[in-house]
Amino acid sequence: QVQLVESGGGLVQAGGSLKLSCTASGRTFSTYAMGWFRQAPGKEREFVAAISWMGGSTYYGESVKGRFTISRDNAKNTVYLEMNSLKPEETAVYYCAAGLQTIVVRTRPEYWGQGTQVTVSS
Repeated sequence: QVQLVESGGGLVQAGGSLKLSCTASGRTFSTYAMGWFRQAPGKEREFVAAISWMGGSTYYGESVKGRFTISRDNAKNTVYLEMNSLKPEETAVYYCAAGLQTIVVRTRPEYWGQGTQVTVSS
């Protein structure tokens, strides 16, 4: 069992930056691929980024490539999402996710966090 807790959400102006963190419980964090999703009001949950268990491979949704960076620190059981050049339409609840393989975490994660709100003002 893996429990995920996100933090770092908040209000930011368009064009600004924000860094989200997700801390996992359990001693097996380093064996899980990790990811981030987001869900805006009235829209489906959208894949944002994923990272392999050792951090050697990263994947991004098309709309965030070049602006968002996912990273992890296995010693701290934490995965990060650094977001730059944020746009108002990226206002959403951002969720952390975990899965035993990157293909799993990108499509059907096994574990979810409770989400953190990111609001981008225009």
